[in-house]
Amino acid sequence: MTRILLVEDDPGMAHGLAYNLATEGYDVVRAADGDEGLRQARAGGFDLVLLDLMLPGKSGFEVLRRLRADGNETPVVVLTARGAEADKVAGLKLGADDYVTKPFGLAELLARIATRLRRARPEVTVDLEALTVTRGTRSARLTPTEAEILAYLLARPERAVERAALLRDLWGVGHAAETRTLDNHVARLRRKLEDDPAHPAILLTVPGIGYRLRAAALQHRDGKRPGDGVS
Repeated sequence: MTRILLVEDDPGMAHGLAYNLATEGYDVVRAADGDEGLRQARAGGFDLVLLDLMLPGKSGFEVLRRLRADGNETPVVVLTARGAEADKVAGLKLGADDYVTKPFGLAELLARIATRLRRARPEVTVDLEALTVTRGTRSARLTPTEAEILAYLLARPERAVERAALLRDLWGVGHAAETRTLDNHVARLRRKLEDDPAHPAILLTVPGIGYRLRAAALQHRDGKRPGDGVS
């Protein structure tokens, strides 16, 4: 599972961000001041750091400066106050990868996080015609059934898709035995899509409903993102 370190001293904002990021499938660890944020970041294991610049203890600037001085290249998205243009520039000069200005919309933040994560990882490219999934330099073959499932989800990016709808629309069935078979196909598909199939970050389970595909994590052979003319 993708791990994000959230360094934010405002309890309300930290709680809201952590909740929404967890809803998107991220594993979020919180730190309430610069000292704890630096300690957690140095401990490692994070895919991205979301860093407020105005923190008690060490400032976000100091946390960022020390991380980059350590050689830590974990992507960092800084949170800046409205109108603090100098803070944005200073953060970028210290090695921040991007910034979001408070107050910000959740959609904007999620888009920026997804962009930084894509750039830091091997891109996952799907070619449904050639029945292949490519992660960086590694490719895997899709079975026709796996391609059918993936195409169905690609046409409904970011939406919770019911198992019953998948079964009905793809095969016209909806019995318990077929549901178990669908889950097995999805498990095999995850082994080809995910860094860690046991903790999926792309093809998510929606408890009690079915599955949801995180569109930002995939690219099509023709360069399109899911939802752009997929049928």
